[in-house]
Amino acid sequence: MSRPHHRGIHVTTTPPSSAFTSAFAAVDLGATSGRVIVGRVGQDNLDLTEVHRFPNTPVRLPDGLRWDVLALFQGVLDGLREAARFGGVASVGVDTWAVDYGLLDADGALLGHPFHYRDARTDGAAVRVWAKASPEELYGITGLQHLPFNTVFQLAACEGTVQRDAARTLLLIPDLLIHWLTGTIGAEETNASTTGLFDARTGTWSMDLLKRLAFDTGMLPPLRSPGDPAGILLPHVTSYTGLDPRTPVTTVASHDTASAIVAVPATESGFAYISCGTWSLAGLELDAPVLSEASRAANFTNERGIDGTVRYLRNIMGMWLLEECRRTWDKEKLSTHVPTLLADAARAEPFACLVDPDSPEFLAPGDMPSRIREYCARTGQRVPGSQGAVVRCILESLALAHRSTLRQAAELAGRDITRIHLVGGGSRNDLLCQLTADATGLPVVAGPTEATALGNILVQARAAGLVGDLSDMRRLIASTQHLRHYTPQSDSAAWDAAATRLESAPRNS
Repeated sequence: MSRPHHRGIHVTTTPPSSAFTSAFAAVDLGATSGRVIVGRVGQDNLDLTEVHRFPNTPVRLPDGLRWDVLALFQGVLDGLREAARFGGVASVGVDTWAVDYGLLDADGALLGHPFHYRDARTDGAAVRVWAKASPEELYGITGLQHLPFNTVFQLAACEGTVQRDAARTLLLIPDLLIHWLTGTIGAEETNASTTGLFDARTGTWSMDLLKRLAFDTGMLPPLRSPGDPAGILLPHVTSYTGLDPRTPVTTVASHDTASAIVAVPATESGFAYISCGTWSLAGLELDAPVLSEASRAANFTNERGIDGTVRYLRNIMGMWLLEECRRTWDKEKLSTHVPTLLADAARAEPFACLVDPDSPEFLAPGDMPSRIREYCARTGQRVPGSQGAVVRCILESLALAHRSTLRQAAELAGRDITRIHLVGGGSRNDLLCQLTADATGLPVVAGPTEATALGNILVQARAAGLVGDLSDMRRLIASTQHLRHYTPQSDSAAWDAAATRLESAPRNS
């Protein structure tokens, strides 16, 4: 058995005790890496072991930025082989990022590597869509935040291409991987709700919108819900991995954010969440979508959660800013040690400079420190000179974005917020968690870090009859996972002044 990786996750190599009744394999793919995690679930126990991690490295081809989906699938197979060596896997679940897809031809063959959502080919595609359905009409149907890389705009960008004309089936990335594992075709609803082709009210594909956009409705697979069976592993998959030939694949909340929200350890109402990784997804869990014009103007999204819930949130450019800075600094032979960078940031002058994390210049990969300095110079602010000053700028700006987003969400949804649950990789960042508590004036509960994998595993466990409803899942998370608590400590007036200064700064022309 290969040595499990140790990265912010409880790892055990001991045999399962009688407290654990079943093990489940979570395939969890993020924007920079993928991993396979085995979770053991018992009545009052929940334990994770990361058995395999592999890089997710996009490839720049002559026609654009693509995902190396074949390498990713090989990483999945290798991970499942390690899971089989660990023993006792009852089922497999798959989650990934949203919006991106693969196209299959009439024979079921993949038509090229899927495009990366950060590829520039969607520039201007929204205008072509809006000529057939206005932004107001789109929002009234889909409830979806406008992002230039939403699936509907990606499809408009490839309209008239040979690839698009030859396509017969569209599969979002997790559905494509499940297809290769099982041979079955389907579309999981939490991820489908991010496409801009899904009706937020009915929870189905919007046939009216698809016809207006002249999109072939036959390309879209039937919808699946979290917990539905997705098929049995194909013989060549079980032969390679060593898993039992009868091993099922269970549909989980295949949008990684939806899985992460399952694992929010909330045991009372009035909570908001921030799923913080490459992106910060900040919002509320609702029973119904908010489709008002005010909600559209504020660019909030209504995405599907499990059990008919709605993830009412806004995407914020999250730890991407820091990770891109670290990539640049690594090339420049500067320190990229996160604890050192955070310690330097904690000592840096507060509110020396601030940026809008969602400014378009920060979307694409590249020299992020230079872009931040250029933004500050253009807006008449002090230009950060040291690495610590740049990191302080990023984290304070993210905290302000968390504050404004959650306050707007509460107002638009008519809800009060009493605490914030911050989950995902960003929950390891003590400085960001404290700054978020200070900026919002609300207590922050940080953790679990591995929320996405936990949500994936718990949906599988529920399908196997081992846990109950969403409240039961969250109680199990709260009682078994390490959580940290932050209370507001700094002067709220200073944050008010910083927010006013950022809002009044001149924008890009």
